[in-house]
Amino acid sequence: MKSPFRIIEVIVFLLLAVLTVSFSLAPHVEKRILVASDDHNATYPTTRGLYKIKELVESETNGAIEIKVFHSAQLGSEKETIELTQMGIIDINRVSCSPMASFSPNMGVFSLPYIFRDWDHEWKVLDGEIGQRLGRELEKVGLVTVAYYDSGARSFYNKHRAINSPEDLNGLKVRVQKNPVMIDLVNAMGASATPMAFEEVYSAIQTGVIDGAENNPPSYKTTGHYEVAKFYSLDGHSRIPEIVLFSKKVWDTFSDEERAIIASAAKESEEFQKQLWREQELEAMRIVEEAGCKINTPDKGPFIKAAQPIYDKYASQLGDLIAEIQAVK
Repeated sequence: MKSPFRIIEVIVFLLLAVLTVSFSLAPHVEKRILVASDDHNATYPTTRGLYKIKELVESETNGAIEIKVFHSAQLGSEKETIELTQMGIIDINRVSCSPMASFSPNMGVFSLPYIFRDWDHEWKVLDGEIGQRLGRELEKVGLVTVAYYDSGARSFYNKHRAINSPEDLNGLKVRVQKNPVMIDLVNAMGASATPMAFEEVYSAIQTGVIDGAENNPPSYKTTGHYEVAKFYSLDGHSRIPEIVLFSKKVWDTFSDEERAIIASAAKESEEFQKQLWREQELEAMRIVEEAGCKINTPDKGPFIKAAQPIYDKYASQLGDLIAEIQAVK
């Protein structure tokens, strides 16, 4: 749980930001101001998705509802902002589905390696009954799901060789997030999983502390990791979606008409964000290829087989849900 001092700090920050808007309004104008949070920068596709929600909601309500977007983790880490959203201090919050497993265990299924066959399979699941059901389950912990966003596929990159099979990972030290599933995956492939802060990865590869890492193409490019790890192997082991959450405490104060406007705006922003993501992926791949990176696309079969122990580990908790997702055609 976030410390009381941090909560007070965020509340004061938001009050000052909102009051700045309120004092600029004419006395007769009634306006409701909502706070939206994202830990990425202002131009990142997820943040631009929130700005799209802002644009649509403000237009449809003739400015009666205004949304202030706070990007670049101004309001805290993902875990902190999720808790603040439960409290109703943050109204709208974009986070990865990965930390949501701590709040609703079934969300952990999205972190499993190769759970989605490809992009089409992922969005059939998310937009279908399974994704909507898992989204509704979050209402039990005070969160309303209004959209899923794209975050692409994560793949391995390193400074030594192309990864064409799990055996090629043997002996490599690979940076991972502090996520038990990712640690299990990398170790199952024969590499040495090395949890490390994201901002330390570039220098760690450069100096040989680690051999590589794993991430999606835009992150591989924007971090500059492609400069020190030239081999990028598109195994696509992880497709963890993003999720846009609304505080249930706040959601329940809106009329049916207002909720319909917000839900429609969020859904439209989902398509907008997915298109932005695809464009950014293509641009990132163009840049890293022009920089001389060696790109390969290995057969996923051996990697999926090597990941089977992870499924065995989580079968008792998520087995039925895994089967449901795998059955979606």
